[in-house]
Amino acid sequence: MEEPRLAHRASATTRAMKMHFCIPVSQQQPDALGGRYTLYSVYLDGFLFCRVRYSQLHRWNGQLRRVFGNCLPPFPPKYYLAMTTSMADERRDQLEQYLQNVTVDPNMLRSDVFVDFLKRVQLDTFGITTKKASLDIFLPDGRSIQAEILTSDTVERVLEVVSHKIGLCRELLGYFGLFLIRFYKEGKLSVMKKLADFELPYVSLQRSEVENCKVGLRKWYLDPSLDSMLMDCRAAVKLIYLQAIQDIEKEWAKPTQLQRQKLEALQKEDNQTKFLELSQEVQHYGYMQLDPCTCDYPEPGCGAILSVGNNEISCSITLPDNQTQDIIFQMNRVKCWQVTFLGTLLDMDGPQRTLNQNLELKFQYSEDSRWQWFVIYTKQAFLLSSCLKKMISEKMVKQAAENPEMQIEVPEQGKSKKYHIQQSQQSQAKDYSSFQPRKSKVKIAEVDCVLENIKEEGL
Repeated sequence: MEEPRLAHRASATTRAMKMHFCIPVSQQQPDALGGRYTLYSVYLDGFLFCRVRYSQLHRWNGQLRRVFGNCLPPFPPKYYLAMTTSMADERRDQLEQYLQNVTVDPNMLRSDVFVDFLKRVQLDTFGITTKKASLDIFLPDGRSIQAEILTSDTVERVLEVVSHKIGLCRELLGYFGLFLIRFYKEGKLSVMKKLADFELPYVSLQRSEVENCKVGLRKWYLDPSLDSMLMDCRAAVKLIYLQAIQDIEKEWAKPTQLQRQKLEALQKEDNQTKFLELSQEVQHYGYMQLDPCTCDYPEPGCGAILSVGNNEISCSITLPDNQTQDIIFQMNRVKCWQVTFLGTLLDMDGPQRTLNQNLELKFQYSEDSRWQWFVIYTKQAFLLSSCLKKMISEKMVKQAAENPEMQIEVPEQGKSKKYHIQQSQQSQAKDYSSFQPRKSKVKIAEVDCVLENIKEEGL
């Protein structure tokens, strides 16, 4: 039995970032001794990540505790008597919070005991054994690189293999990521998900239920000025150059007619550096554009196209009279946001593998000295949330570099960066660091599992 649960919420001021883990569904399964056990379906960024038992997570927590001691978040206790529905409900909540909180520490994310367990449960859940395999990694120009890997290789390992093949400097790997991308016949594409460092790309692709889904290599930063950090590496310049061309062709970046003429001339000359320098002046260069969606502004049901980057959310809204209105939300005026699943999960031989239907993301925004909620209905809500967190982390790192008195810790592509944080900012962050209890408990049929709205305070 499942029940509605709260929305996954993030503050724009907190100093550590949690991942979008949730456990919306649990199932009762028979064991070998005639009893029953609970199997928890764990989702990451809206995609089924693994199915695990409490006993597996309990052993994993013990292994982590032997390495990291008491810095781990609390783990839900064992019950030696039969659990009531409310107790089972509470355990699922606590396991979800544990998974979200344990991912805050970047040192833990990189540890063997952390990664090895998550590798094993991904393989076991989808019935995949460790073996040699070829994985096509698609570049922005449509070409692919065939990476010879193991099915158990993580994103981090696959990126190393790809970087070696194309000559990308290893110290620049943190500026790039692997993404699940859906390609359409008419030439359009849709970025579905940024794969976490500990995910297995081979498994992620196999488990995807989306047609024409591929693993793509793209840059993973939303501050266009960070291009300057890559200009000394020819392979890195080539990658961001190809992506700039693709973004202009797909109309994600929007040059003026004069800019387009100059860019086309530079492209004919293959002057990649000058092309990228001019691209910095192009509207929405380096932004992530989402698929068409709907929003509640200025009235419910309006169509919208969102572009996210350069510390802003740019919305092109289609009004009921087919007029368009462009609105820009600056991230320094966003207080927090939350992702909510509004639909149901049908349990047909196990829960569905994606939660991309009926998702909403709403953020609280300061306008005219008052806070307002802006609601977006998009199947890419988790990707949008990841982009918002990325912009926050990039801004914090930049501010810390400019102010040596600050100290923050931002996990970035498996690397820990520490700085000093002002006390006022730290206190403000604490206001968004608690979990609220569920709003209600409603019993429903086992085949109609209402997904919990994931509640997270903190990035």
